[in-house]
Amino acid sequence: MGIILRWLGAFILLSATYNPTQINFTRWAEANWQTQMPLTILLGLLLGVGYMIYIGATLRSIGAFGIILVGAIVAALVWVLIDYQILTLQNPSLNLWLGIFALSVVLGIGLSWSIIRQRLSGQATVDEVQE
Repeated sequence: MGIILRWLGAFILLSATYNPTQINFTRWAEANWQTQMPLTILLGLLLGVGYMIYIGATLRSIGAFGIILVGAIVAALVWVLIDYQILTLQNPSLNLWLGIFALSVVLGIGLSWSIIRQRLSGQATVDEVQE
């Protein structure tokens, strides 16, 4: 359940920042920058902290090669769905949601990788301690 919650957190972070609907931080900030600048900056900084947590943990746990590999797996899945005509890329909104989904999978796996590795191998991992 923790892995799904981490993925869901990544999906919410990405879709709150930008999505094809009118309800997202980017469009709200553009419309309200002049009248609500302090709140816009605060919310932007909070989103930035969320990205720092997810991207930092992802880079630490699976690295750049892992990010590319997970992204390639998601892209191959989309390719298979297109090839079997389950999915079409004619709808730009759907394409954007697919991109958000793909990025959230990469970030969710990156944040959950130590849990996944522990369940697969049976070995616990700990952070490096610097003295």
